[in-house]
Amino acid sequence: MAQGTRGSAAPLSDLLMQLEDYNPTIPDAVTSYYLNTAGFEASDARLVRLISLAAQKFISDIANDALQHCRMRSHQQGGGKQGSAGGGAAGAGKVAGKDKRYTLTMDDLAPVLAEYGVTVKKPHYYL
Repeated sequence: MAQGTRGSAAPLSDLLMQLEDYNPTIPDAVTSYYLNTAGFEASDARLVRLISLAAQKFISDIANDALQHCRMRSHQQGGGKQGSAGGGAAGAGKVAGKDKRYTLTMDDLAPVLAEYGVTVKKPHYYL
């Protein structure tokens, strides 16, 4: 049993060593600030960096899911038709299939955030 514990600790120590050299998208100072405002003080910089990495993954997953939602929605609305002279979505114009740009809207973001347990509501003045 001691051998199994040692074997499982090796990947964890390797991850912690790799975290020292990795610079996440979210800076450590930003993560530390929000951890401190939540009442959590981390003395180990690797822990802060691990939380930054987890937050980066969370945001990346949400953005990717929202993009997939936007693609499905635009395809269902007829924006996915290739070769139409008039264009599909408003303001899309003549854009090649690979070069099509999408705009992140609350219509795409709200259902994805709901899947992750985040509730978003529009302010009353936007109704």
